[in-house]
Amino acid sequence: MDANMQGRGPLVWAVVGSDIGPLLLAATAEGLVTVAFHATDAVRDRTLDRLGSRLGAEPVHAPDSPLLTEAIRQLSAYFSGERQVFELPLDWSLSSGFNRQVLRELASGVPYGSVVGYGDLADRVGSPGAAQAVGIAMGSNPLPVVVPCHRVVESDGGIGGFGGGLETKRRLLALEGVLPQPLF
Repeated sequence: MDANMQGRGPLVWAVVGSDIGPLLLAATAEGLVTVAFHATDAVRDRTLDRLGSRLGAEPVHAPDSPLLTEAIRQLSAYFSGERQVFELPLDWSLSSGFNRQVLRELASGVPYGSVVGYGDLADRVGSPGAAQAVGIAMGSNPLPVVVPCHRVVESDGGIGGFGGGLETKRRLLALEGVLPQPLF
C-alpha cells in the first residue's frame, strides 16, 4: 500500500549517536513515529522492515529531512542536559487504545527528573489495579526517551523493566538526576 494512501506521506529515518548508544529515529509527515535503541545494522533493518510494513511505506534514509531535524536537535539537547521537555509533533499510529492513553499521560504528566509507579500511572488513566497492563504499555512504547517510559518504576523502589535494557534505564534516570550517576 502506498504511504500517501494512508495520509502519512514519506517514512524517513536516520541513526543518531547518543549517550546511550545509537538511536534509530523515524518520522512521517505527522511527526516522530519511532525511536529504537541499540540501532545496529540488524536492529535498524528489522525495525525499518516492521515499520514499513505497518505503515505501508518504504523507509527512506534521510538524516537531513525537515521531518527529523528538530527531533535530532532536541534529543541532542536532552542528552547534553540543555533540554528537559520535548516539543515535537508525534505520530501515535503505532499505539492505540489503553496503551496510547497510558503513553499520552506519561508524556504529559510525568516531568523530567521525576518517576511514577506502574500502579500510580494506571490510577491516573482511570484503571486502578492495571499496573501490569501499564508495564505492557511501557514495553510497547514506540517513542522511548521522548515518551519517557524510563520514568516508570516499581512501587517498592525497584527500577522495573525496560525495553532498552536496565543499564540504559539507569543512565537515563541518572541523566535526569533521579539515580546516582552509574559507574562505567
